[in-house]
Amino acid sequence: MAQAAARARDAQATIGDSEFDRDTAVTLREKGVYDAELSAGWTIIQAVNGGYLLAMLGRALSDALPHSDPFSVSAHYLRASSPGPAVIRTQTVRTGRTLSTGQASLFQYAEDGTEVERIRVLATYGDLDGLTDEVRTSAEPPAIPPREDCLGPGDGPAPIPGSSAITERLDIKLDPATVGWAVGAPSGKGEMRGWFGLADGRDPDPFSLLLTVDALPPTAFELGLKGWTPTIELTTHIRCRPAPGPLRVSITTRNLAGGFLEEDADVWDSAGRLVAQSRQLARAPRG
Repeated sequence: MAQAAARARDAQATIGDSEFDRDTAVTLREKGVYDAELSAGWTIIQAVNGGYLLAMLGRALSDALPHSDPFSVSAHYLRASSPGPAVIRTQTVRTGRTLSTGQASLFQYAEDGTEVERIRVLATYGDLDGLTDEVRTSAEPPAIPPREDCLGPGDGPAPIPGSSAITERLDIKLDPATVGWAVGAPSGKGEMRGWFGLADGRDPDPFSLLLTVDALPPTAFELGLKGWTPTIELTTHIRCRPAPGPLRVSITTRNLAGGFLEEDADVWDSAGRLVAQSRQLARAPRG
């Protein structure tokens, strides 16, 4: 049994050689222009996941800018994206010694062949390895039961109709206190907590953190609403390079009003460090 476990560890995907890396890859066509293919494997309900798209745009900007690590990435989702070909156009806004800023837009093609903008991003990049070790924080990792005591997609009924392809690529185990929605008993607290990783065992890196902040079920489910919760705007801060191993994710909503809600996410690595934070504005489900 020990030998089988060792073989499984050896066979796990690695950073740079995984389905996530292949599916978020971009190909330079000419300066500032990248071709991409949006994979159907990262769809949920009726659209390509916003965090997956953010990671793809993040890769294009990493290649286009003189600094390679995302520090702050703000995205406006203009229209839902569909699996298929896309083009990403980037522009350098400013470059400095330690930081550089750029913008990028992802386009897909209409039936008549014209480009339709789906997402627009403004981002600042730097060198995560150049950050100091000083930490002054009152933030604490969320209290989540051990992974073996948490619940995954196979432990309950499918909550909503439509594509769930992305769940096959993620290893999510949710805190039982935040899954009342799955059995028709939402808590009403607007909280979602759980363990997160990629299903193929690939360790986290700054680009997969852009996926992580938008990968758990919407907090709207625990508010008693089910259905598509489309992101309007998402800002993510990458605070440091994550250590190998599973991540702990906590997402909260404090205010649903006028048909919109915010989601605040904190992501902690296996070393107990706060490695990513985000806030997004989303449209509340109508169900």
